[in-house]
Amino acid sequence: MKRSIIDLWVGIFVAIGLVSIAFLSLKVANLTPQSADKSYALYAEFDNIGGLRVKAPVKAAGVLVGRVSSIELDTKNYQAKVNLVIDSQYTFSQDVSAEILTAGLLGEQYIGLVQGGDEEDLKPGGRIALTSSALVLEQLIGKFMTSFAEGGAAKEDTQP
Repeated sequence: MKRSIIDLWVGIFVAIGLVSIAFLSLKVANLTPQSADKSYALYAEFDNIGGLRVKAPVKAAGVLVGRVSSIELDTKNYQAKVNLVIDSQYTFSQDVSAEILTAGLLGEQYIGLVQGGDEEDLKPGGRIALTSSALVLEQLIGKFMTSFAEGGAAKEDTQP
């Protein structure tokens, strides 16, 4: 009888552990459900979104204020149209700016919002006009190597 009670408690402990691991996995993957009734939509257009993904955080001053709901290519101007879902407790002025940032050196990308000075708020469904695209590490390395090579060639040309 004692053995079966111990087995029961071990089973309960393992089940709680599995449920906890599943919950943490969903939380880390940003797949937990969000209430849509307490939010509003905005969108921004970027030349390059780098590795930005759907469900990526949208932050203002480091505070989570929303998530990326979808990303699509605008075939008229060939820019990435990023749709955002913002928590309704946060409002932003019409001249708010959005930039794609990276959390840490190799971390995930997110959108950072910087509040502007305009007194009128951006309406639901509005467009964030001031945007700054993602910095792509490969492009930065390519520019550095090109400028380094051009600097070396210029040095060789000036030597007698």
